[in-house]
Amino acid sequence: MTETIIVGCGYVGSRLARRYLDRGDVIGVVRSEDGVARLAAEGIPARRCDLAQNEPDGLPLEGAHLFYLAPPPDRGVEDSSLGRLVDAFDRVGRPKRILYLSTTGVYGDCQGAWVDENHPTEPTQDRSRRRLNAEERLRAWRRSGGTELVVLRVGGIYGPGRLPLERIRRAVPMVRAEEAPYTNRIHVDDLVEVCVAAMENGVDGAVYNVSDDHPSSMTDYFMQVAEAAGLEPPPLISLAEADGQLSAGMMSYMGESRRLSNRKLREELGVELRYPTLVEGLRACGLVV
Repeated sequence: MTETIIVGCGYVGSRLARRYLDRGDVIGVVRSEDGVARLAAEGIPARRCDLAQNEPDGLPLEGAHLFYLAPPPDRGVEDSSLGRLVDAFDRVGRPKRILYLSTTGVYGDCQGAWVDENHPTEPTQDRSRRRLNAEERLRAWRRSGGTELVVLRVGGIYGPGRLPLERIRRAVPMVRAEEAPYTNRIHVDDLVEVCVAAMENGVDGAVYNVSDDHPSSMTDYFMQVAEAAGLEPPPLISLAEADGQLSAGMMSYMGESRRLSNRKLREELGVELRYPTLVEGLRACGLVV
C-alpha cells in the first residue's frame, strides 16, 4: 500500500489528510510538537520535522506519494527547506510522485490579463521568487531521473476560519473597486479535491492553475465577505491614499493583477468545483459575527 506523506500539514493539509485516513497510511509532517498534538487530536498520524533546520531522517519516503504544502522561508529568493528535502532523497528514499503547492504569484503582474499555464513566469515579489525556485528545483530533480511531479499554482485560499473578518470589523480601508487589481481565489474544500485529483490523475510534469470560475477584485472579495457576515463594508480610498494607510504586504498585492484560467484543471483533471464563485463558497463557511 502506498504511503501518503503531507509535508506542511496545516490548514489545507489536515483536511487533505482526513481524506486519506480511510484509504490507507497517511502521515502529516509538521514543524513543532504543538503541531503533532493538533494532528493527533484529529486522529491523524504525525511526525515532527522542521526542514528549515533538520534532515528528513525517519520519514518513509521511498515509493511514497508526497504532498509538499509547506511554505518557503520568510526571506531570500530560494526555498532552502525544499532544497534540503530534495538533497536527501537519494539517501533517505525517493518518493514515487510529488505534488507541489505553488502560487499564482510566479506569473507576476499581468495587468489584468487572463493567464493560463503557458504564460511566462515573471515574479515581482521575493515570496513568489521562492516558490518559483522550489518549482525549478523539483523540475531539475525530475529531469535527472528523480520522480514524477505535478505543480499546482494556487490562488488565494479562503474557507472557515480563514476570512478577513477582524480586518473588516476594524474598518481598515480598502482600495476603490475601479483601482483594485484582479485577484483569484479557491475555497479550501475545492483545493483539497484538486490535490487528490492531481496526485491521482495529473500528468507527470504538468502545471495546473487552481482558482474558482470568477476572478474579481480584492475589493469585491472584502465587500462580499462583509455582506455575508452582516458587517459594515470597509471604507474605500484611492490607490494613492492607500500607500501609507495599508500594510506593506497588502500594497505588494496591489501591484499585481491577473485573472487565472482554470480550463486545464477542469478539462484534464475532470474537477467540478463545489464552490465556483464566492457566493457559494462564503455560504458554506458558516460565518459567525
